[in-house]
Amino acid sequence: MKSAALDGDSELGGVAVDPFFGGMERTLRRVTDTGAAYHRRQSPYGRPIDLAAAVACEDTRQRGELVGDSDTDRTPHVEGRPADGREPRRPEGTGGGFLMGRVYGVPVYVAPSWFLVAALITWFFGNQLDRVLPELGNGRYLVSLFFAVAFYASVLVHELAHTVAAIRFDLPVRRIQLQFFGGVSEIEKESQTPGREFVLAGVGPLLSLVLAGVFYLGMLVVDADTVPGVLLAGLMISNLIVAVFNLLPGLPLDGGRMLRAVVWKVSGSPMTGTVAAAWTGRVLAVAVLIGFPLATHLGSAGERDSFTGLETLTDALLAAILAAIIWTGAGNSLRMARLRERLPGLNARALTRRAVPVTGETPLSEALRRANDTGARALVVVDGQGTPVAVVREAGIAGVPQHRRPWVPVSTLAQDLTDGMRVPAGLTGEGLLDHLRATPATEYLVVEETGEIYGVLSTSDVERAFIDAMARPAAFPGRPPAAGS
Repeated sequence: MKSAALDGDSELGGVAVDPFFGGMERTLRRVTDTGAAYHRRQSPYGRPIDLAAAVACEDTRQRGELVGDSDTDRTPHVEGRPADGREPRRPEGTGGGFLMGRVYGVPVYVAPSWFLVAALITWFFGNQLDRVLPELGNGRYLVSLFFAVAFYASVLVHELAHTVAAIRFDLPVRRIQLQFFGGVSEIEKESQTPGREFVLAGVGPLLSLVLAGVFYLGMLVVDADTVPGVLLAGLMISNLIVAVFNLLPGLPLDGGRMLRAVVWKVSGSPMTGTVAAAWTGRVLAVAVLIGFPLATHLGSAGERDSFTGLETLTDALLAAILAAIIWTGAGNSLRMARLRERLPGLNARALTRRAVPVTGETPLSEALRRANDTGARALVVVDGQGTPVAVVREAGIAGVPQHRRPWVPVSTLAQDLTDGMRVPAGLTGEGLLDHLRATPATEYLVVEETGEIYGVLSTSDVERAFIDAMARPAAFPGRPPAAGS
């Protein structure tokens, strides 16, 4: 179980796919879903609408050339979107399962898959109890259910260790989720230093070891052949397994993140640390796939009566699931490391469209003419003192028929500016994405430090720039530039 950041973080009884990377992917998805996907839905041609094309169309019409037109005068509307065109905020944590409460302000969710695991644990542990405490009868399943809940409470404590450490390091935690193979703390930013990364990854397994020690001490004061004794033994062993498994040195496990921190410290490059830990994780996945069933078989070799084909199949299936999760998590870490390497290429100043300031009562046709004369690709509505108050929506322009544009004021197509819709021109990379995510919209006003208008930023341009950057081959440390991993 562990902390997380780009793609859903998952943990195998303490294993978590790095939430740092997870948060970044969610950020990008939220930005592009808000802007570019909206443009695609609004465009009658199935692609983002270019204001320059609209300007050219208006200029052609004024020269008397024939242009196709629509018979209706309306601004396109997306179902569920407010009348002002602003993209509604998505509630945080949706899709996480059942909200159980909040700890330190962080929501704690239980995924539906947890109930399946709880049922399996109840059944398997109940069968074991029947051998140890046959006098319990059917009551053994109630005891087993209590064990399943207590075990996941231990998992929650493991995750809380990551969460508290993240909060201590000023890293935002989106949520904690208990799921099929344990739990995950979704941390939306990366640690600033390798030392903090090491601590953040290590506190979870450390606390699991502490819990295993506490349960062991409890075993010393109760009878081993009683319900409390069996429960304490089960919780001690399960927490020990969680701690040891998570300390294995390969992403996406906690031990992999600790290895990443060490390599990062030695090499001075977080990318080098990620590559080393991710490939170690892939080796670990192969070792689990082959070694786990083999070790179980050798351990049961002296008990032929109990070693059945079903047990062999179960061990192999469990090993395959664990190996697949580790392999996939390691691959995701490599992919998201590449994403993070590309983020500095997202530059607000470079992506900004030149804008023309117009008053709200200016007819759309006149505003487009001015934009055409200056080579601008965006319109900003200003008040009588020249202060920007709104941004004209690109999709709204495309929805107005050519013959209606001289009678449509730009104010009817504008989205009022909020503080979050003013983007500093110097923002780049993750800082830019974080800013856009905080206030979802289709267009933003880009301003200089002095408050001067620099232009308009469209989320569709951010998406295209990101896709273009990702399409270029990356040079990971120790690998040729042509390797497109």
